[in-house]
Amino acid sequence: MSNGSLPDYLKMAKPNPMSNRAPWYKNTAPTYAGIFLWFVFWAPMIAAGSKTPSPAGILSQGVGPALLGLILGAFICHFLFYIVPGMMGMKTGLPLYIVGTSTYGTQGGFLMPGFLMGVLQFGWLGVNAYFASLALGPWFGDSVVAQKVIAVLWAAVAAFVGLKGIQYVAKVATYLPLIPVVILLIMLGKTIGGLGSFDQAKMVAAGTAAGATGGALDFFGVVASSITYIVGFFATAGAAGVDFGTNSRDAKDVQWGGLIGVAGAIIITGGASILIAAGAFASTGSYALNTADAGFMSKVMGSESAGKWMGLLLAIAAFPPACFSSFIAANSFKTTLPKVNPFVSVGLGAVVSIILAVTGWAGQASDVFGVIGASFGPVCGAMMVDYFLAGKKWAGPRAGWNLAGWISWVVGFAVGMLPLIGVASYPLAPVLAFVVGAVLYFVLASMQPAVVPMEGSK
Repeated sequence: MSNGSLPDYLKMAKPNPMSNRAPWYKNTAPTYAGIFLWFVFWAPMIAAGSKTPSPAGILSQGVGPALLGLILGAFICHFLFYIVPGMMGMKTGLPLYIVGTSTYGTQGGFLMPGFLMGVLQFGWLGVNAYFASLALGPWFGDSVVAQKVIAVLWAAVAAFVGLKGIQYVAKVATYLPLIPVVILLIMLGKTIGGLGSFDQAKMVAAGTAAGATGGALDFFGVVASSITYIVGFFATAGAAGVDFGTNSRDAKDVQWGGLIGVAGAIIITGGASILIAAGAFASTGSYALNTADAGFMSKVMGSESAGKWMGLLLAIAAFPPACFSSFIAANSFKTTLPKVNPFVSVGLGAVVSIILAVTGWAGQASDVFGVIGASFGPVCGAMMVDYFLAGKKWAGPRAGWNLAGWISWVVGFAVGMLPLIGVASYPLAPVLAFVVGAVLYFVLASMQPAVVPMEGSK
């Protein structure tokens, strides 16, 4: 294949027709909202994913600053990470691995962002398996061995279902997100009466007495930790806005789908978790940096069995996302590795997921979200600049390797990763990775190869 010709996967790409699209409240908003209803997002919100959490996490300065950081993170996700991918998907009707060929080239786009998206899904599968095993642990006496067995079975079954039977999971996945909604509402109703008397200094003292090793966060630390956590969690889903956008009819659908499904869902679920933690501590003295912990939920509900049942239900609601992660990875590998049996590629990925879950690394939310933010922050930044340089449209596939995209990704990824590996220390690493990716792509735009004509691109 010469640089000036289209590879087969681009020749065969067909836009999603308008007849298959629907209003934002029927697809984009509820699907994105389901991501943030996953308890792995809202439960550790107070700790903001830190390995050495502050004694009171993002409640160190009170409820107001915690909610401010949450809101800022929500709108950064919507306006910086989601809107442009969503608009490109809506305007072209084409999926991410096709649209990405503008930013990374017809050959380079084969790997970025499509293949990378598939690889990272196994990280998500590992996270899902790990936290599901913790949620189910009380039913087995919190046995470490039982939790590891659950994690292995969880990841293996989810990978198989995602590869072969995702259509069956999709039939019930529409209703399962109602489970965390009900649990959040019940716990909020139980704890909201204590909000007026919440004292962050007392929570800091309680956390210190409980063995928390980090120091209390200052105002900027609260806001920065919240944004870093939220953006890292959302980064891959932001780039996947291209795929969501293919189901949107117009710009209004893209905007409202993100405002409600992304920003709104982040604020509602994360905000509920913050209020529950603060209200519970003030009214009952129940200290927790994880609002889905079975022990914490038992104290809030006044019943040990209630907490165990809530944990079971949250785990059940988390199974479809595990299957969808496997499904996305399988589709990515089938496209980028067509000669490899998907049972082999997905099986190997599932083994990696199991290792991450069993070793406990998948439980380090700050590291997992940091890697994801570092990986897709520069992708979203470069795609945004590419979109505006092309006149607010998809430029079309660029021949070969687009070095502007690849250089911006490598440097942006390094900026996002340096704090994780201890080489440097600065806040907001996923956002900085986005900015570096965007700036470098703009500076290096003259290196972009020629666009290869593609029927239907616009």
